[in-house]
Amino acid sequence: MPLTPFHLAIRVDDLAAADEFYGELLGCPRGRSSETWIDFDLRGHQLVCHLAPSASCETIHSNPVDGEDVPVPHFGVVLNMQDWQELAERLKAAQMSFVIEPYVRFAGLPGEQATMFFMDPSGNALEFKAFNDIERQLFET
Repeated sequence: MPLTPFHLAIRVDDLAAADEFYGELLGCPRGRSSETWIDFDLRGHQLVCHLAPSASCETIHSNPVDGEDVPVPHFGVVLNMQDWQELAERLKAAQMSFVIEPYVRFAGLPGEQATMFFMDPSGNALEFKAFNDIERQLFET
């Protein structure tokens, strides 16, 4: 079944910081915008950053996965391996503070994947991952 684009709207507390992070650092083309929101093309998916300053501090939750504390909730994109490696290098060069440094999860096991976790300027957790054989490994058990 061919994949169709998803739409995800997230809260941000600073639109200029979101524009710099998603537009410049992650290289997402900018779409429509207003004074309170910006659309981004997140690798073919529609990501909308809505200005909604936080009234309270939320606790970041995590679940253990392959020996790491994975932040919940999180979102991201599954990339091909070359694009994942290029993004990891770009983020390292920009001195990104990773929640989970780029590494290979489940090495030698079903579902082996390259993964990395980091936060946007508003505290939204992102995961970008890649598989050597996405068709076979994405939902492998």
